[in-house]
Amino acid sequence: MDYPMRRLQINGLEMNVLIAGEGPPVLLVHGFPDTHAVWRKQIPMLVAAGYQVIAPDTRGCGESQMPSRVADYHRDLLVADLRALLDALGIERVRLVGHDWGAMQGWFFTLTHPERVERYITLSVGHPAAYGSGGLAQKLKGWYVLMFQLRGFPEWLLKAGYWWLFRRVTAFPEEFGHWRQTLTRPGRLAAGINYYRANPGVILPHAWPKARVPVCGIYSSGDRFLTEGQMRDTARHVDGPFRYERIDGANHWLQLHAPEKLNPLLLDCLR
Repeated sequence: MDYPMRRLQINGLEMNVLIAGEGPPVLLVHGFPDTHAVWRKQIPMLVAAGYQVIAPDTRGCGESQMPSRVADYHRDLLVADLRALLDALGIERVRLVGHDWGAMQGWFFTLTHPERVERYITLSVGHPAAYGSGGLAQKLKGWYVLMFQLRGFPEWLLKAGYWWLFRRVTAFPEEFGHWRQTLTRPGRLAAGINYYRANPGVILPHAWPKARVPVCGIYSSGDRFLTEGQMRDTARHVDGPFRYERIDGANHWLQLHAPEKLNPLLLDCLR
């Protein structure tokens, strides 16, 4: 994936951002433990389809600046990052795509700034209200969120025994090399975990507003961390068109594990 990267001053931080192509802008927001490279199997396709792709390393991740405090990863700052990024690029409205914590960031941005979102495509993660009220099944799948609230212990545990627990939980050996290369750098693993530490309330039921833009939710049947129910229930929290799609056989990282199934769906949803 040979596209130019730019260093931009965004919301007081230096952010590493891939910008490629010309046409209607599409903002791709990655989650944990990823960087913008998690979209490497979508970016060429989107550029060829006539879109301008913006794919940042979000704060603390990849080559972007890494704040040290847990509070620096609060959802309000994550929303402000996306808004400031669009402002810096002179983009009024965007087609937004998010995955994992990037999907949660996308939800928060869509709910607070619907005027900036032309449509939202969320991978894996449903509306925050549907996720928070996902019941025991979702709480069991999301057990790691509680573990991540501890300071220092998760970082040690995930890396112990040549990352044994990390490799077992993610169960995606083809991607482990990419993750290890990034997360072994000082502070980077803690920065990724700080997204969970700074926002523990996302796992609890909460009266979030309804989305007021068209939403497409895409879920993969092999997801080890999220239930299908929280994505299906998202329909009750969207005050507008909602489309649900399921990709059978793909793991949590459906954009890497099943791009041949995701990419046509993504193009259709973007249109």
